[in-house]
Amino acid sequence: MKIAARSADVEFRSVTRRFGPVVAVDAISFRIESGSLVTLLGPSGCGKTTTLRMIAGLEMPSEGTILIGGRDVSRLPATERDVSMVFQSYALFPHMNVIENVGYGLAVGGGSKSEQLDKARAGLALVGLSGYEARMPSELSGGQQQRVAVARALVLEPSVLLFDEPLSNLDAKLRRRMREEIRELQQGLRLTAVYVTHDQEEALAVSDRIIVMSEARIAQSGTPEELYDAPATRFVADFIGGANLVPCELRAHDGARAAVALGGIAIDMPHRGIAPGAATLAIRPHAINLHREPAAGRLAAEIRKATYLGSHLEYTLATAVGELFAIQPAGAAPFAQGATAHVDFGPRGLALLRD
Repeated sequence: MKIAARSADVEFRSVTRRFGPVVAVDAISFRIESGSLVTLLGPSGCGKTTTLRMIAGLEMPSEGTILIGGRDVSRLPATERDVSMVFQSYALFPHMNVIENVGYGLAVGGGSKSEQLDKARAGLALVGLSGYEARMPSELSGGQQQRVAVARALVLEPSVLLFDEPLSNLDAKLRRRMREEIRELQQGLRLTAVYVTHDQEEALAVSDRIIVMSEARIAQSGTPEELYDAPATRFVADFIGGANLVPCELRAHDGARAAVALGGIAIDMPHRGIAPGAATLAIRPHAINLHREPAAGRLAAEIRKATYLGSHLEYTLATAVGELFAIQPAGAAPFAQGATAHVDFGPRGLALLRD
């Protein structure tokens, strides 16, 4: 038996959720395409988990409309929405073995025992746990427990699969492997998936699109590349990938480009529709190139801190435009703390922001 692939789009239309005087989600609108994986990303308290719970039917909107597959589900209970959720805690029943945990929802929904068992086994095969049917949750690693939770959600053949910070209880190495497995599974089945995390690296790795939330509203949405290369606000620039935010002056436009004055040097770059005058330049750490010799277009920098991290080197630099954080590949000759370097900036990893 195979798990049937089904998917539906999800749409929010001016949805608000209040808890007494507190506005947890404030008039947000978005659309998630069928078969895509979209991540709700933001710091604690931004409204991302409340948004996920409203898709699931675990919270009801105070205002606005929620549609799944074009059907208004705003007031429908969770049992009538055709969605499944993988929880942060996995929520496995400790007194049930693996096959019983995976088949629990099937048993509640009816069907013959043999059909339920076949489908539960198919779910375990999808997540690479065939042969683990008789084990208890306590006999599984964290990654294996997470796979059981995913299989339990998949066997219900939902039109939308929800993930509530599913990797937060795993160590860094296992988290990386599990996010790859979730992405491969979602793409292979063409599932509609909504994924909540506060980890920006995780969001960049798994998502077709990312919705960045801040203070109960949507700060920006787009592909991982759009958010990283063209952040719309200081918050997004800093939250997605980290950025040095420094004051600059944008000079006269020349077509789509402009000269940006930064600490006595000029950088030619896209102006992004920002008018000439004071602005902020977002500089990604990897866009900073360190040199040993001065040259035109380079800023002098004192190495305040140098850290070796195996795959790369991290530097804290004191410059005329303020402190900068830079990342360089480990193969580059290192600079010692206290040394003087001269920096310029690569073409990718710079973005102008309105003040």
